Amino acid sequence: MKKKTIIITAAVVVVSVAAAAFIMRPKTVDASKINIETAKVENGTISEVVEATGTLEAITTVEVGTQVSGIIDKIFVDFNSYVKKGQLLATIDTTNLAAQLEQSKATLDNAKAELDYQQATFDRMEPLNAKKLISQTDYDQTVYNLNKARANYNSALASHKRNQINLDYAMIYSPINGIVLNRAVEQGQTVAASFNTPTLFTIANDLTQMRVEANVDEADMGQVKEGQRVEFIVDAYPDEKFNGTVTQVRLEPTVTNNVVTYTIIIDAPNPDYKLMPGMTATIQIYVLEKKDILVVPSKALRFMPDMTLMASYMGTPPKPGSGGKMPEMPAGSQPDAATSGQPDMGKVVWVKKDSVIHPQPVKIGLDDDIHAEILGGLKPGEEVVLGMQETDKTIVKRTSGGNPFMPGPPGRR
Repeated sequence: MKKKTIIITAAVVVVSVAAAAFIMRPKTVDASKINIETAKVENGTISEVVEATGTLEAITTVEVGTQVSGIIDKIFVDFNSYVKKGQLLATIDTTNLAAQLEQSKATLDNAKAELDYQQATFDRMEPLNAKKLISQTDYDQTVYNLNKARANYNSALASHKRNQINLDYAMIYSPINGIVLNRAVEQGQTVAASFNTPTLFTIANDLTQMRVEANVDEADMGQVKEGQRVEFIVDAYPDEKFNGTVTQVRLEPTVTNNVVTYTIIIDAPNPDYKLMPGMTATIQIYVLEKKDILVVPSKALRFMPDMTLMASYMGTPPKPGSGGKMPEMPAGSQPDAATSGQPDMGKVVWVKKDSVIHPQPVKIGLDDDIHAEILGGLKPGEEVVLGMQETDKTIVKRTSGGNPFMPGPPGRR
């Protein structure tokens, strides 16, 4: 009995040791099933942007009104009409204005006659006064009558000029070259200009040159400067990007719900007339931009390989108990100071050369989360690893019988 117990115990120990050896044996993966994603080190562009929203406007917009009241007699333009400076847009009925002009003309003529009479009287009395042939009172009365007649004449002349101007104001002319954006009146409508000037037409100067008025958050204003490049899109053309330039940074803040923003002006060329006033633009301001620099995808900086896959791919299985530690860099892969430009040892990318993959310390500059600038450690044309994964190439063959546990169509066994 004792001998049988010893034999059983020995068998259990042997089986345990064998199981442990099986578990602890180095795992290998078929190298043909390992997919490696790489990218080449090449020249590119990296930029930092500030995002904002704004509204498209014409650079110059004029609201054309009237300074006299009356009935709109005729309208010669409509919406979207192209007009030139000095072109007649509309006329106001001139019946009352012409009558007022005639009345002021009669008053002016009367004042002129009175002035001529008093001037003639003064001319007769002046020599007599010089010879002391008339009293001083009569002479003073003559001077007074002449000055009063002159004042009445000047007043009548000013009133007549004002009525003439009002009559001219009945003709509404375009002050600029442009396009009619809005027509606010209809023929036969009465407009009153007693307290304010009513707007009849809104004219935009040139729609081939637009501008965007955008609001930028105060946290980003330290980066926004005049002359920076801008790209923006509008809802009407979501797949097309439009270009512009920051032309003005206004200092007056706007506070909305305790959020402080500042207004910037962006010029937006519009040669195809696609952009229209009032459209909402989603803007990207390029506050920092580096062109023709050495870059790699930012994904390469975040890649950390699985040592089992790495060893299987390179044909050197990891030693038992290595714990997946980083393999030693092969000879000749260490960067020298001349090549790396004193790289930052805290940043590492994995470089693939033929069938060998090794870590390479690099020095990083600007990083926009898409591409990272390489200041040292890599050369153009080198391949960096972005990802490594095991792919399953097993092909599952389907039988004509299908799943035996699934019910078939009616009438079939």
